[in-house]
Amino acid sequence: MFTEVEQGQLIEKLQIFKIHGRDKRGRKILRIIGKFFPARILSVEVVNKYLAEKIFPELEKRPFSVVYVHTDVEKSENFPGVSALRSFYDAIPVKVRENLEAVYFLHPGLQARLFLATFGRFIFSGGLYGKLRYVNRVDYLWDHVRRNEIEMPEFVYDHDEDLEYRPMMDYGLESDHARVYDGAPAMDSPVTMYSMRCIS
Repeated sequence: MFTEVEQGQLIEKLQIFKIHGRDKRGRKILRIIGKFFPARILSVEVVNKYLAEKIFPELEKRPFSVVYVHTDVEKSENFPGVSALRSFYDAIPVKVRENLEAVYFLHPGLQARLFLATFGRFIFSGGLYGKLRYVNRVDYLWDHVRRNEIEMPEFVYDHDEDLEYRPMMDYGLESDHARVYDGAPAMDSPVTMYSMRCIS
C-alpha cells in the first residue's frame, strides 16, 4: 500500500499530467498520458491534491487546451472508475474550467467512444463534453498542436503504425456529436464534424 506521499511522488515521476508546449492558437497544453495512470494505486484524494497544487495554478489565468493520450489504455489497470472521474471533474476550479477551450482525445477506441457517448454528458458538463475532439492519428494532432513543442512516448507512434494495417478504423479528427456545442472553439482547419461511423 502506497502512502499519500509516495503516491504523489509516483504521479510526478510518471509525468501523467504535464504542462508543456502550445497549440497553434498559442494556448498552453496540459498533456495527460492515460497509460501512465496507475488506477489501482492512486487514490482520488491524492490525485485531486496533486492537481490542485501542481497543475491548476498554472491554468487559471489564460485559455488552454488538453491533449489526452488514450493509446494502449487498459480498463483494468488505468481506468479509475466513473465516480472517480466525476470527482476529478468536480474538483476543477471554475476559473480553470472556463479557460479550457479544447480537449483532443488521441487514439480513442470504440469502447471509449461508446462510454463517452453514453455517460459523457452525465459525468461532465455539456460545455466540456462539447469541446471534446477525437483524433485517430498523431499526424492529425499536428493540425492543431505545435509538433516540436510536445513530447509523445514512443508507443504512441508505434500504435499509429499498427493502425496502417487496420483499414476499418476512421482516420482524422471527428466528433460523436453532430453539432458543435455552445462555447466549443472553432477548429484551425476545415475538418468535417460527423457522427461516429459504424465499425464492422
